[in-house]
Amino acid sequence: MGNGDIRVRGIAARAGGWSARHRWAAVGIWVLFVVLAMGLGSAAGRVDVNESDQLKGETHTAAKIIEDSGIKEPSSESVLIQAKDGNVTSTDAEFRGAVAAVVEAVGATGKVTDVTSPYDTKTISKDGRSALVQFDMRGDSETAGDRVAPVLNAVKGVQKEHTGLRIEEIGGASMQKTFDDAFGDDFQKAELSAVPVALGILLIAFGALVAALLPVALAVTAIVATMGLMGIVSHLQPMSDTANSVMLLVGLAVGVDYCLFYLRREREEREAGRDAQTALRIAAATSGRAIVVSGVTVCVAMAGMLFTGLAEFEAMGLASLMVVAVAMVGSVTVLPALLSLLGERVEKGRIPFLHPDKRGTGGRRGNGRPGQEGSRFWGAVLRVVLARPGISLVVAAGVLLAIASPALGMKTQQLTLDKEFGDSLPIVGTYNRVNDAFPGGSEPAEVVVKAHDIDAADVRSALDGFRTRAISSGASRGPVDIKVHAAQNVAFVYVPLVGGSDQDKAEKSLELLRDTVRPATLGKVDGVQAPITGQVAGSHDFNDQLVGSVTPVFAFVVVFAFLLMLLSFRSLTIAITSIVLNLLSVAAAYGILVAVFQHGWGASLVGAEGVGAIVTWLPLFLFVILFGLSMDYHVFVVSRIREARLRGRDTKDAIRHGVVTTAGVVTSAAVIMVAVFAIFGTLSMQSMKQMGVGLAAAVLIDATIIRGVLLPAVMALLGERNWYLPKWLNRLPDLTHDESPGAALPPARQDERAGV
Repeated sequence: MGNGDIRVRGIAARAGGWSARHRWAAVGIWVLFVVLAMGLGSAAGRVDVNESDQLKGETHTAAKIIEDSGIKEPSSESVLIQAKDGNVTSTDAEFRGAVAAVVEAVGATGKVTDVTSPYDTKTISKDGRSALVQFDMRGDSETAGDRVAPVLNAVKGVQKEHTGLRIEEIGGASMQKTFDDAFGDDFQKAELSAVPVALGILLIAFGALVAALLPVALAVTAIVATMGLMGIVSHLQPMSDTANSVMLLVGLAVGVDYCLFYLRREREEREAGRDAQTALRIAAATSGRAIVVSGVTVCVAMAGMLFTGLAEFEAMGLASLMVVAVAMVGSVTVLPALLSLLGERVEKGRIPFLHPDKRGTGGRRGNGRPGQEGSRFWGAVLRVVLARPGISLVVAAGVLLAIASPALGMKTQQLTLDKEFGDSLPIVGTYNRVNDAFPGGSEPAEVVVKAHDIDAADVRSALDGFRTRAISSGASRGPVDIKVHAAQNVAFVYVPLVGGSDQDKAEKSLELLRDTVRPATLGKVDGVQAPITGQVAGSHDFNDQLVGSVTPVFAFVVVFAFLLMLLSFRSLTIAITSIVLNLLSVAAAYGILVAVFQHGWGASLVGAEGVGAIVTWLPLFLFVILFGLSMDYHVFVVSRIREARLRGRDTKDAIRHGVVTTAGVVTSAAVIMVAVFAIFGTLSMQSMKQMGVGLAAAVLIDATIIRGVLLPAVMALLGERNWYLPKWLNRLPDLTHDESPGAALPPARQDERAGV
């Protein structure tokens, strides 16, 4: 590899050049695209994921039977009446009076139906100290939380009259209202605060208001356009609120990053004494190319979620893929046009003491005199790493492997209410008390029985046999309730599972129902379907499906990322080391998650609790997101190293130049990502804390240990072998060499290198 003019080619260079020459057209097309996408999306409306499409297997079959039958299951509620000491039991007059008062009070609200007394349904605990009054909310179960307030107030009124007893309500509607009141604004606040945080960090990074606003403007318009596209696409692939939140998170991260990469390079070239047109052309050919390579790699990683077969994951993957693609296109089209329009005005709104001119940082100035090349801090780190690359590699890799080691014992499960929210809500205490008195009663398994004739003698006999055997087998302690919908030939059987809120024990009870009780009863009647669903079953089926999708998702993401790196850098070595370093970064993030949230080491430092498990969906989600986002930094740094190598620097000097000159932008981008992800780590839900902490920790590790130590150490040890490509691979498409002739500079003088 050597010097010489390299012809300008590649989509990024051509797009940037066209946009700079036709700047008003480029800006107009972008604005028109954003407006049209948002308008068409609003007109089309968004189709959200149906419950029946959430999972495959029995949970899906049960939801489909309910949906096809047209039965609208009401939201069920229970009121726990419990003695505060052992002196009062269900046979005492005071206890009976409280039960009667609850039945009368909730019925008088007019908001409920099918109110039942524990003395009729036998929902009295074995010790006689606890009983459940059960009823259903009128109307749609999805909006029951909006109508439950009068019922809650009625129960509180009874509590005031019977202070010697504990009288508390729990159920789908009351939990929905409690969560909406406590955490309904959490996500909105987190999403709204992410933009000001990113803007504040950009102000520090650029020291100028206009330069800081550009990345935020690009990210926000990309997000707005994607919201519209989600509405259109949702008619083919249903979307969800979760997908929307993930899209915003990813869109803000990559949108700001891509613009930051481009803007920093353009500014750097102008500081080196180039005119605005040349600086923009070089930025388009170099940083623009890195953005395209990175964007395509991130899109491939996000596409991995489509292989899970889980509707929620498919929605998140497609939404994230779209926002990355939109941000990437915007970065290489409208951004060069805006920079061309603004010219020197991009430095408007300079902030005292923050602008690089005031801080005395940066590379060559407009006078062309050599100055400090890149970051002083990373220059000092690089001197140590490149002087002892072998030791640096062993130490850094050892540290990361030690951090990753707890991941070997990772345990995943859907978090139950008490684990998700701890003791931050009073209703969690009620949930625990109900489960202690009636194991599994707050979240029973639900058997959805479909028959040709639900009233047939053999079906009725099988239902009774199932109820009896569910208890005698040890899967449930009862009571097992059966609700028959004769018109639809469907019956619902509610089975409290032994194990209650202990997920592992409850899953064993579920397996007993599915593998032993059902085949011996309902399974013997021809034409009967009896899938078992419910919270425990849903968690079990979700886990099984997710585990089954891990291999194809990992294989797809790793193989395609490898091929993209191979084509982009035409180096087998670069492609292999890229994959290995990214996997090491993800493994370290897993180790931190397990240490903090499973074992509880340092959990209090992030306002969390050791809940004994990682939420089921997070490991695969983190792998896809992190593998994609970490390519941002990797492609950017390696592209700069390769560019320096093409200019004639030796490998070690090219590594030094590439790392220290990109350190500022990588640090700024990483700080923004860490800050945005950390916001989600402040939410009250443990699953959101896990996601925020995992993402923030991984990005921090990736931008420091991986890119600042491991990458240069590995490349220094490999030397010229970094650029190795077997002859039989020479026929691969050549996607390299987007650098413009104007970018070519003589090799750095010795005195410049000494200043690093």
